[in-house]
Amino acid sequence: MSASRPYNSPTTREESRERPLPSLNAAQPWRSKNPLTSFRHAAEGVIHTFRTQRNMRFHFFTAILVLLSGLLLRFGKMEMLALLFAISLVLMAEMFNTAVEVVVDMITQNYHPAAKFAKDIAAGAALIASINAVVVGMILFLWDGRPEMLRLRLQSPSALYIFITGFLLLLILLVVLKVMGEKGTLLRGGVVSGHSAIAFFLATTIMFVTGNIFATACALLLALLVAQARVEARFHTVQEVVIGAALALFLTACAYQLPNLIGKLIPATASAPTVISPGFGQATAVPASR
Repeated sequence: MSASRPYNSPTTREESRERPLPSLNAAQPWRSKNPLTSFRHAAEGVIHTFRTQRNMRFHFFTAILVLLSGLLLRFGKMEMLALLFAISLVLMAEMFNTAVEVVVDMITQNYHPAAKFAKDIAAGAALIASINAVVVGMILFLWDGRPEMLRLRLQSPSALYIFITGFLLLLILLVVLKVMGEKGTLLRGGVVSGHSAIAFFLATTIMFVTGNIFATACALLLALLVAQARVEARFHTVQEVVIGAALALFLTACAYQLPNLIGKLIPATASAPTVISPGFGQATAVPASR
């Protein structure tokens, strides 16, 4: 038996031809150049974190309530951006915390001070993000003079602002329902039809914005065709399509009608008369001319 030769030792021309070259893709088969595949892997990471982490589910439900409150209270553009940034920061910190815990548990199953410090530091980052979100919420919802400003915003709807916020809230609800149902994938199948929900959300938005009977009828007809296509393709059952449509109808009706009802219930203060300055979902108290 001949002695073994190191891998990097000189070889003959015949041996170099027979020996396969090392492949980067073979060494790292989990990497994909397809952007859609990368997006699917990222979505699976979010779904796995939601299913396995109790804190992540709590943060998701809290985000839904906060965004719904901002929608009902007609927050301005900058205020909604502050809410979205705080919510995104909390979710990202929680996912990083989960990733650190998984990696540490994969490396060692025994107690080690360095492993404890790594987990504690990641948990501390999530805690700081959560405290920041609480402070931002208290400033936005409980600041001085907020009741009068909220009354003005509730009585001055902005169609574009309601549409963007409502559509974002609908997407979050669809993701939560699909993940909790543990059926199908994020983009196909599931306990609720996302295509049906989006179609009826757009149709109901057209009804509230335009007030045109013909346009509303055409939009509802197109939404029904989308729902029928999902059933005929056997991606969803009739019950799942109906749930998606009912969810969209309820959410859209609340977004366009409930704020006005709440605004009428808030009593006006005894301050000087005010008018509404134009803006993207913003209401600014300005003394009215006498």
